[in-house]
Amino acid sequence: MPRTREPGRTVSSRLLEILFAFQPGHPDLSLADLVRMTGIPHPTVRRLAMELVAAGALERRKDGRFTVGLRLWQLGTLAPLTESLRSLAQPFMEDLHSALRQHVQLAVLEGNEAVIIERLSAPHAVCLVSQVGGRLPLHCSGVGKVLLSHGGPELIESVLNGGLRRYTPRTVVDPARLRHEIAACRRSGVAGVRGELTEGADSVATRIVDGDGRVVAALSVVLRAGSVKHQAALPSVLASGLGISRRLGWRPGVRVREPTLRN
Repeated sequence: MPRTREPGRTVSSRLLEILFAFQPGHPDLSLADLVRMTGIPHPTVRRLAMELVAAGALERRKDGRFTVGLRLWQLGTLAPLTESLRSLAQPFMEDLHSALRQHVQLAVLEGNEAVIIERLSAPHAVCLVSQVGGRLPLHCSGVGKVLLSHGGPELIESVLNGGLRRYTPRTVVDPARLRHEIAACRRSGVAGVRGELTEGADSVATRIVDGDGRVVAALSVVLRAGSVKHQAALPSVLASGLGISRRLGWRPGVRVREPTLRN
């Protein structure tokens, strides 16, 4: 049963439930969609959605469907971590994109998923399953494996013991094998994926480290299988990751830190 039908839910929590219904795969929603996705009664959804429209958080099109409003988008751009990372990473991502002519993406950890905060796409490169703002699983995406490897024991155990979904025949779902990959990634700071999330799509990823030695993001290039050898792409990806890390204050000799336990 949807959480919004639980006793004691506040108006603000219901407003957030409506806003969070909008996802990269669902950028515009009808009133019926919002009712179905949130479990909030139709009259309440209509009233709250219209309040959000009046505030500029949502926009209502002529066909009656709702989209994210300009004021909400402007608010999102103020998120300090993602905006500073995007700004600092942009030149390095552009250079990497120019050199390899493949998709380049930057992701951060949120919960048990990787969230893409920036991407540069190549017109004729392999088709991707997600877009900016989209989420990727940690166990079978390049950026995901980097973030998982540096996420600390609590996160690793949560993901490995939470049921590993198989997306393609090549998806690694054996916890013992994943532990081996995680340990290797922690040592090297890089991860490679071959057709685990999308058939025909490979990924080479590396970590982004701040001045305190914390892994705050992951950078990857997504390749059409067979188009570029992993070992050929790795030096450029690694150099870009080190360049972004230096801009964040990291210097050689700063030890990569494991995070403290999450609440």
